[in-house]
Amino acid sequence: MSSSQERLVAQLARIKDLSGLSLRALARQAELSSSSLSRYLNGQLIPPWDAVVALCRAVSRDPRPLRPMWAEAAKAGAAPPPRRNDLPADLTDFTGRAAEYAQVEALLQTAGAVAIDGMAGVGKTSLAVHVAHRLAPKYPDGGLYLDLHGFTPGQQPLEPHVALGRLLDALSVTQLPVSADERAALLRSELSRRRALVVLDNAVDAEHVRPLLPGAGKSAVLITSRSRLVSLDGVPPVSLAPLGDGDAAHLFAKAAGLAVDEDEAVGQVVSQCGGLPLALRMAGARLRHRPGWTVAVLAERLRDNTSRFDAAFGMSLQQLDGDQRRIFRLLGVLPGADFDASAAAVLADTRPGKVDAVLEELVDAHLVQELTPGRYRMHDLIRRYAADLAADEEPAADAAVRRVVTHYLARAVAHDRTLPSPHRPAPDPGDPAKALAWFDLEYVNLVACFDAAVRLGADEVVAELPQAMRVWFFRRRGTDDQARMLETAADAATRLDRRQERASLLSDLGFAHATAGRPADALAAYERAEQCGPDDNLAAGLALRIGFVHRDLGESDAARTHFRQARDLFEKVGHPGGQAQALAFDGWVTLQLGQSKEAVELARASVAMAGGPARITGLVTLGVALAAQDPEESLRSLHEALRLAEQNNLRHNQAWCHNYIGVALRVMGDLDKALEQHQRAIELLEPLAEVRLEIECLRTYAETYRAAGRDDEAQALLDRVVRVETNLHPGYGR
Repeated sequence: MSSSQERLVAQLARIKDLSGLSLRALARQAELSSSSLSRYLNGQLIPPWDAVVALCRAVSRDPRPLRPMWAEAAKAGAAPPPRRNDLPADLTDFTGRAAEYAQVEALLQTAGAVAIDGMAGVGKTSLAVHVAHRLAPKYPDGGLYLDLHGFTPGQQPLEPHVALGRLLDALSVTQLPVSADERAALLRSELSRRRALVVLDNAVDAEHVRPLLPGAGKSAVLITSRSRLVSLDGVPPVSLAPLGDGDAAHLFAKAAGLAVDEDEAVGQVVSQCGGLPLALRMAGARLRHRPGWTVAVLAERLRDNTSRFDAAFGMSLQQLDGDQRRIFRLLGVLPGADFDASAAAVLADTRPGKVDAVLEELVDAHLVQELTPGRYRMHDLIRRYAADLAADEEPAADAAVRRVVTHYLARAVAHDRTLPSPHRPAPDPGDPAKALAWFDLEYVNLVACFDAAVRLGADEVVAELPQAMRVWFFRRRGTDDQARMLETAADAATRLDRRQERASLLSDLGFAHATAGRPADALAAYERAEQCGPDDNLAAGLALRIGFVHRDLGESDAARTHFRQARDLFEKVGHPGGQAQALAFDGWVTLQLGQSKEAVELARASVAMAGGPARITGLVTLGVALAAQDPEESLRSLHEALRLAEQNNLRHNQAWCHNYIGVALRVMGDLDKALEQHQRAIELLEPLAEVRLEIECLRTYAETYRAAGRDDEAQALLDRVVRVETNLHPGYGR
């Protein structure tokens, strides 16, 4: 942050203090959004001069003395966003590879992509991560890392469309096309506007990684694979051989805590380890833990084993006691990628304190990597070795996995209960931000646990885990895994003879399809939910959701029929909030049918019955319906809806409110302000996967441009609608 911006932020903070108002109250008085005011006060964004004037007037202060300070801050610009870095930690004992490093760096500068290949354990990932950390200053938009699990024991390689989704999500792009081709095009477009370095680790072959490559632009990609990816045009390969004797001896000495010694015994150790960094680190750690041994003793022990991997891994295990070896074996069957001590403790059915000590021992022996404090993972080779041992020596391995998947379910349920939801009037005490962060961190593990539960026939976990992730999925607008999980969970609920639970899961499946822009699939799922004979409460929610699909399809009469069915059912079960929602949406489609007087009556009834953010739909309907006949009440209703959306951090509703404030202003003839409101709606929608709402807002925005006589801008927006529709349905418009 520049010094001029720091001074401006200090003045704005003083204005807030003088007002004696909360952030939201001050924002409302100054007619600003609370989210924007928050960014002004923390220095993330420099306010426009009009906002500074509005804030000064809120405390009866002359804004003119602040003008020079504001102008200087605006010229300097706002602080850049924090640099994203998903890279694993660099190895502190990284040794050798000077020639390969120089080759990779040179190729990145000329070709923008490099594929590092070599045998398992040769250090491909270590080199890629080391290069990425060293070159970080040249890529100011950050470093992205994705493990493609090409050779990870117990896991299927990441499908390209899922990998694309995760990379786009890392770039804060959540509106994802359905097809892999469209996602690949979107990724290329995003990376072309940035200067980022992407590490794609553990690819199966060229076809596995081809859709993930950036196109033109200054972003670059590093790929690692056990296969040489010679068929990737424009991606030169760099093959890693085992370390030469000198570098291998240096690495072994570092790991063992010795001065470099080129004697014959060290040469024997290097030979037995095959020059592989992984084996050398483990052998060195073994010697470090046996101060009575000499290098010659270690070399003799290594010679007694049949292969360098058995030698390195088996010898590292020898330093562990029986319980420690058992925990190591079980880690080989742990679902997911990385893990914490609590998951390891449940896996081993032991207390966390004991597991902490074991994990420290495993880290020291290089059998486990500590990614961040308290977060661990195993190298693929070691994981496979541990899993093989578990298959031979752990008859209760499946029982251990059952404990883990049940543990993750319990943690998901506990975190979910702290998240506010329309289905949960009173969430449990807790920090919702921490709960969302936990789901973000553990998402890959949760999906792996779900798949493990399916394999084990643990139907209770299969049926309940997607429900525990419902609110997180809603906040993140779903993932590629959500529909698959819900479909499988519904089948599990059938086996458990839980008809109402099956109906609820199928209803969620329909909603997931609807928000992804698949109305036919949504209606099919809703029909299956209705066949379960849902109780009146579930049936009311289903009717409401079916109405949403018909509304989005432009079938207003069918939508109104379902909204009225929902209203009657909500009234029957004594659910005034649901009844108010049904009234509001009934009013909305009634307005679309041109019956504004009846729409006003329905909207007023909804607003009178609802409380909190449930009033938003009724207020927007009322505001739009009154735009021509009562402009003052119209804008009052719309701004009240916007205030509720901002207070409750409902960004999609904020966008919807801004859009229809624009519509109302268009009706009132204030086209310039109307266009500003439409633009704000589109800005709010950019990070959200609200495809249908984006289409709705783009179309109304285009109508306002038409009314202003700006046909070219209107057509550009309609062309954008076609592109969005094409992303949803690749055959659209052909």
